[in-house]
Amino acid sequence: MNVLIFNGSIDNRPYATSNRLATYLEEQFKKEGFTPEIFSLGDHQVPFFEQHDPANQPPAVKAMCEAFCKAELHIWMTPLYHGSMTGAMKNCLDWLELTSKYKRPYLSGKVVALLSWADGTQAMQGINAMDAVAKALRAWVLPYSLPILKDNLYDPQTSGFTAFYQNKLDTMVQLLCAAKSHVAAGMEERS
Repeated sequence: MNVLIFNGSIDNRPYATSNRLATYLEEQFKKEGFTPEIFSLGDHQVPFFEQHDPANQPPAVKAMCEAFCKAELHIWMTPLYHGSMTGAMKNCLDWLELTSKYKRPYLSGKVVALLSWADGTQAMQGINAMDAVAKALRAWVLPYSLPILKDNLYDPQTSGFTAFYQNKLDTMVQLLCAAKSHVAAGMEERS
């Protein structure tokens, strides 16, 4: 089963928190036998949203819509930017309007897990912003989200993630893996 790890940060440095989290999650899903794909905004040139003829989508938008529609399970992740998700992430999600006429519009029936990080204690605001958009796009939001206090994410001795956050990330992966049967049952009903 396909899993999309949507990295809403435009920071494409390999050691950036966003890329380290995405890579860790990708590895965990591979261990569980899933096929993860990382869609990183820092690696794609998604233009500003505008109403387009769906037949004439910009190439980056077409690739993005295909990745989002192909995956049944998603993890959306963003650093907190002024009380919300990044503007680039919201812009990308706005392009899913092009899927409104699909047989299965938007993200109907897909399961989305949410995580956000901040230097302070307000990461939940990023999760709340993503939650509203995911539900508007008809996705099922996993009732386990992960607000991360960035100061506590890294172990100062190993430079890796702390055991506390590794456990939380692993729990998110396990819950999404368990959601696989729910998604499969929903796909059979739609057939």
